[in-house]
Parts: sequence; C-alpha cells; structure tokens
Amino acid sequence: MTITPTIRVQHEDFDLQTEVDRLSKNKAGIGAVVTFSGLCRDEGGTLAALELEHYPGMAEAEMRRIGELAITRFGLLGLTAIHRYGKIAAGENIVLVVAAAPHRQAAFDGANFVMDFLKTAAPFWKKEHGKDGAAGDWVSAKDADDTARDKWK
Repeated sequence: MTITPTIRVQHEDFDLQTEVDRLSKNKAGIGAVVTFSGLCRDEGGTLAALELEHYPGMAEAEMRRIGELAITRFGLLGLTAIHRYGKIAAGENIVLVVAAAPHRQAAFDGANFVMDFLKTAAPFWKKEHGKDGAAGDWVSAKDADDTARDKWK
C-alpha cells in the first residue's frame, strides 16, 4: 500500500485536533502520532505579525517531496504538512506537521525530519511587522537550521 502525504499551503488557519483525527482515526497499524505546531513568536513583545510568502506550485511540490522521503525513510503510515501564508499575527499558527507510525520513534523522527527540511528547502519567505507599525526586513536563513537538516544526511 502506498502512503501519500497530505500537503496544503493555505491562507486560512488549521485546527490541530481535526488534522490529527483526519490522519489517524480508524487507521490500522498506527501506534503513535506526533504533532508539531509552529507559532508566530512575538519576539519579546516587539512583533505584531509575520508576512509569509511562498512560490505557488513549487512550495507544494517541495513539501510533497519532503513528505514522501519521510514516509519512505521512517515507515510512516500517514503524514500531514500544512504551511500558512499571508500576514499571520503573533501567537497564530504558521505550520503543522502530523506524523503517524507504528511506533513513537519513527513518528518523532518523521516529524523532525519534515520540519528540518521545510525550514531549509521549501520556498517560503518571512517578513517581520513590528508593533510600532514598522515593516521590518525579510528574515534571513539561520545556520542552525542548516545544521539541523544536515544531521539527516
């Protein structure tokens, strides 16, 4: 049986429990479900929102490629990856990864793998908007994200 990841890039918010239920309810063999929900940080009270842009079509394709790699590498029985775009206020959801597997370690590793590659390989860009009304700079990539991704090689 071929497992296909559920991949969505969307403006609207998502509901974590709905996505977990959709992936795992009444599915044979699932013994563990791991979720990662990334939120927009307020950066010590200075950030009002992040503006997220993506390369339509290419972002979904790269997310699908990453998801398929995770399914194969960790023997996942299900995977959902959702990434939002648009202006997202501090405290709101940005990204969700749900990984289902027969055992917990595979689910944890699958979710970590997907996030480490989403941060470095998927074409998304973030611009900060301060509480003072000023639009900040586009957020630069972090060396720590590359280091996290490289541990999977």
